Amino acid sequence: MVLRGTQSESTSTTDQRLLDSRGPTDWVHTDPWRVLRIQAEFVEGFGALAGLPRAVTVFGSARTKPDNPEYSKAMEIGGALAKEGFAVITGGGPGIMEAANRGAKEAGGLSVGLGIELPFEQGINRYVDLGINFRYFFARKTMFVKYSQAFVCLPGGFGTLDELFEALTLVQTKKVTKFPVVLFGSEYWGGLVDWIEKSVAGAGNIGLPDMALLHVTDDVDDMIRVVHDAHAAWVAAH
Repeated sequence: MVLRGTQSESTSTTDQRLLDSRGPTDWVHTDPWRVLRIQAEFVEGFGALAGLPRAVTVFGSARTKPDNPEYSKAMEIGGALAKEGFAVITGGGPGIMEAANRGAKEAGGLSVGLGIELPFEQGINRYVDLGINFRYFFARKTMFVKYSQAFVCLPGGFGTLDELFEALTLVQTKKVTKFPVVLFGSEYWGGLVDWIEKSVAGAGNIGLPDMALLHVTDDVDDMIRVVHDAHAAWVAAH
């Protein structure tokens, strides 16, 4: 930068401001400093996850209780993925996320949780072997996509829908390839898929081939098949 006129009236140097411990601490919350915090989150995430084996991310509601059948199904999914040699990544929270982590851990697999700083979140659940807490959603989302071979979405709320549609956008625009998105639970997801086909595709806002990006199932073995097929295609392409 070049600063002239009234923009260059500062009487102190950068070194002086660095070494002076007095004064307000508001500077740590300014945008230039946030850039370094964002950079640090990416560096920490890449460093911690670089050695991760092939993995699948499981999304779903944080509000699902252990006595809900969907919790048991998420445990089954986590265990099945672990037995097939996939690490299981979740958002690290309670509910469906906890169940998938628990299923993976109890099956002897690697259980990963990528948490987010929220005012109402309980932190990383106790079934996570490798956990990272993020401040920024976009840094966390990058880790989900970069280190997963597939997304499996169980019933969830806005957070699950956010991840679902971001993944679909990345696949549709060829930012990622060979990346299946599985919607587990036809009763829950069926209405959404019908609406996308009739309203969104029907209005010409997506192409009918884009509907193939969504795979709806109620069967764990079918989900495993889709994940394996996508991983084999990814290996062949590399």
